[in-house]
This record gives sequence, structure tokens and C-alpha cells, in this order.
Amino acid sequence: LWGSYDHVQGDPQIMVILGCQVKPWGPSVLLQDRLDKALSYLEDHPDLTVVVSGGQGPDEHISEAQCMYDYLTAHGVDGEQILLEDQSHNTVQNLRYTVDLLAKAGYDTTADMVVVSNGFHLTRVRMLWNRVCGGDYNLSTLAAPSSHLPSRLKMYLREPLALVKSFLFDR
Repeated sequence: LWGSYDHVQGDPQIMVILGCQVKPWGPSVLLQDRLDKALSYLEDHPDLTVVVSGGQGPDEHISEAQCMYDYLTAHGVDGEQILLEDQSHNTVQNLRYTVDLLAKAGYDTTADMVVVSNGFHLTRVRMLWNRVCGGDYNLSTLAAPSSHLPSRLKMYLREPLALVKSFLFDR
């Protein structure tokens, strides 16, 4: 799949980290994989604006965005460089609401961006990004490894169905 590896082009100025389930004790394994991938990239690119995108599910005590903010700041990222998008509940909303947040905050719509998610998710992210943004942003992707085998297997089975659903219905 196209999205299962890092693909960085240009000079990204904005990083978007897509949310995933929050557990009572903090980020799920898949979300922590995404956050650790982002932290690794931020070590070499510390001045990026970071958008954490994810709302609060019915079984989550805080929003995914707040959980990511807490994790990143606990690991040394300056909270002033992080924007929270905490209303989305699926991938297309993550992207749409993130673009709206950036536009309202006055960010350059031609800026290069890098999106962080697990590799299995990035093919769908790219497809939806092209629909939502219409090419306004130059998109790079960072594929977080999926370190937990049961979660990885579950998502590799789920994602093809989600890709078809998004192709047909997410506009």
C-alpha cells in the first residue's frame, strides 16, 4: 500500500497527528505509536506547528486531541506550538476540521504539511486528503509502526473495508 512507508516531500511546516482510541490510562498502543513517530520527527524539526486531531468518543474520558497534547508536552514539545482539533470523530472529519482550524488561525494554505498515522491508515488518508483539500497543501506522510501485533492484524483486516466505504461515501 502507498501509505505504509514514510513519504516526505518539500519542507513541511505543519505536522498533523491523527487521533486514535484513548484508554483510561492514556493513549492506546496505536496512538502511542503515532505520537512516538511524531516525536522522533520533531527531534530534527522542532519548529513545526503541530495539529493534534481527534474528538472524544463515548468510551473516552478526554478527547484524543487532549490526550495527544498531554503526551507531547510531557515529552518536551512546547504547548504553544500545538493546535487542538477536538471535534472530529472519523478520518474525513479529522482532515476537514484540521484544514478549517488552520485556515481560521491564518496559516498559509500553500504550506507543506506532514500527516502522521499508522501505515495501514495512510492510503485512505491520502485519498481523503485529496478530496478535502483539493490540492491546496503539499502532503507528506509519516507511517508509524504498529507495534502491537493483535492491533495491527485487526486494523489490516478493517482498513480495506474502511477504504472502500470512504471511497464511496466520504465526501
